[in-house]
Amino acid sequence: MTSLPEPKAGAKKLGLVIDLDTCVGCHACATNCKEWNTSGHMAPLPDRHPYSAGQEGVWFNRVHSYEAGEGEEGRTVHFPRSCLHCETPACVTVCPTGASYKRAEDGIVLVNTDMCIGCQLCAWACPYGAREFDDDAGVMKKCTLCVDRIYNETIPEDRRVPACVSTCPANARHFGDLGDPDSAVSKLVAERGGYELMPELGYKPVNRYLPPRRAPKADAGPAKEASPLPSQITNPLLRWVDKVLSR
Repeated sequence: MTSLPEPKAGAKKLGLVIDLDTCVGCHACATNCKEWNTSGHMAPLPDRHPYSAGQEGVWFNRVHSYEAGEGEEGRTVHFPRSCLHCETPACVTVCPTGASYKRAEDGIVLVNTDMCIGCQLCAWACPYGAREFDDDAGVMKKCTLCVDRIYNETIPEDRRVPACVSTCPANARHFGDLGDPDSAVSKLVAERGGYELMPELGYKPVNRYLPPRRAPKADAGPAKEASPLPSQITNPLLRWVDKVLSR
């Protein structure tokens, strides 16, 4: 088993905040993630039969869509899913070789593919389905929060965010230090009631989701006049049009 690093006071907890109210399910995050990481830290990311029903491959970011609520309260919710970089990740503690590990300095969970034996115990232990098995290399891979991007000093500072965040057209994805209560992401979570997934399991995921807002109820306003009955329409042309459209 692999041990977790000792928690340090003031250490960063880098992660994502995803707004389920504004996510439109466009999959831009998944596509840009694939584009960046297929030649990045965990490269390559295999993609077999990408345009057929038998598509297979490694995706660090996946988007699921659900119908939630009923009647006027019903809506489609798009749910992006990736590694949550838990504070006490089961995927790390079950690893027999130490290939899965958590960084003490920023909390990011990574995989050392040189040490991975492809046993897939981490995938079995992760309740969030965030691990991906690379059949070509025989090793596990996962979201890295784009470590090769967020610390890359050749990239302008305001663009040093994960690829999925940089490409989101709806501004539904936010990146920052969730260990700092004064950070923009922490304030956003506090304001919107952001929550962690399945907290009862005790893995303490760092990523947070912002719940969909309730749609405002339309003002009833003054009662609308009822449409005239066919027998009440006096204009012959309009009566003929109404008759045709009523068939």
